[in-house]
Amino acid sequence: MRRPKKFTEQYREIGRKIAFYRNLRGLSQEALAEKIEVSVSHISKIEAPQANTSLSLDMLYLIAEGLDIDIAAFFNPIEISSPYMKK
Repeated sequence: MRRPKKFTEQYREIGRKIAFYRNLRGLSQEALAEKIEVSVSHISKIEAPQANTSLSLDMLYLIAEGLDIDIAAFFNPIEISSPYMKK
């Protein structure tokens, strides 16, 4: 029997935050993918509202670096004047 993923909702919330900060930076999925050297389909799967994709810590750090935000932004409520934005 296949076990359901335990943290699916948390991964989906992180995906929504990635999309939020990516849009805030004015980046397309393609631009972010190119910037961090991953496939567009991988970014798309991470951001998908019904995503069932888990993320490694390395990938989160890569994405945070590509968005120029602190990784903590993915684990805290979104704030319009975000203290996690580096620039």
